[in-house]
Amino acid sequence: MKLSAPIYQLKRKARLLSREENMPLHGALNRIAMQEGFGAWSLLAAKAFATTTAGKLFPRLTPGDIILVAARPGQGKTLMSLELAVEAMKSGNRSVFFTLEYTEKDMLDRFRAIGVERANFDGLFEFDNSDAINANYIVKKLATTPRGALVVIDYLQLLDQRRENPELMVQVRQLKSFARAQGLIFVFISQIDRSYNPMTKSFPDLEDVRLPNPLDLSLFSKTCFLNNGEVQFRAAR
Repeated sequence: MKLSAPIYQLKRKARLLSREENMPLHGALNRIAMQEGFGAWSLLAAKAFATTTAGKLFPRLTPGDIILVAARPGQGKTLMSLELAVEAMKSGNRSVFFTLEYTEKDMLDRFRAIGVERANFDGLFEFDNSDAINANYIVKKLATTPRGALVVIDYLQLLDQRRENPELMVQVRQLKSFARAQGLIFVFISQIDRSYNPMTKSFPDLEDVRLPNPLDLSLFSKTCFLNNGEVQFRAAR
């Protein structure tokens, strides 16, 4: 879904609407968002943020990277991860989206939200929402995937939800080794703990990642934290 104007122009339009109709700014923003086909301004902003940010971040990723993309709900982490997959496909590489949460219809809706037709990438994009997803499953599925492909895992905290699955630490180490050996880029979507307070800290960080089970977060080569339409991107030292 393409916006009718850049987001800064839409914000200006909302401010004018707010003054003209003597309504709260958040109400004016939501009205503008609905005119653009979104249910709320937060959804429109997440879409615009994901699109512009992914284009800047993708060139900074290299084969063998495993990236943590983390944020509270509604901040655009899934859309941005999908946009990173689109950027990879634009450069001729494959993308695979493993999810333990979304359906095929959900994924089509996400493509529409970022203004992209999935059909344009036939042969380059694969969607997998099997209940069997874990590190072993992913490694088998990607055994013949060419170097440079980008793989999204949605999301980190669900990998070991089944008792028969290996511990989360074991799975992430396995996927890190596999990414390096195969020359793939792994993007792990992650939840942030509810205790994170954006009023006292501009961005969440590694301390705020929700970890129901132990995990050494230094295994990630890069981190990307999202909040309020901005991103904090860091490479491991």
